[in-house]
Amino acid sequence: MLDPGFGFGKTLTHNLLLLRGLPALAGEYPLLVGLSRKSMLGRLTGRPVEQRLAGSIALAALAVAAGARIVRCHDVAETVDAVRVAWATRNGEF
Repeated sequence: MLDPGFGFGKTLTHNLLLLRGLPALAGEYPLLVGLSRKSMLGRLTGRPVEQRLAGSIALAALAVAAGARIVRCHDVAETVDAVRVAWATRNGEF
């Protein structure tokens, strides 16, 4: 699996570019993303870590739509629902 390392020594711009570039990374190895409650969400929304659920779910769904196969998250049930919808939309299957 390939983990592009969101947040580790990256600026907000780096993380957004990396997110947009996920389709280019999706290929031979499954992509793992860890975007839950990241500081980039604080920068984008102005919310403290305990109020980043909506942003975390949005990033997980976007990442899956861009080709991520594995999502590391804090709020499992909510993220699973969003990822199932994103996966079905992207692939036409459940």
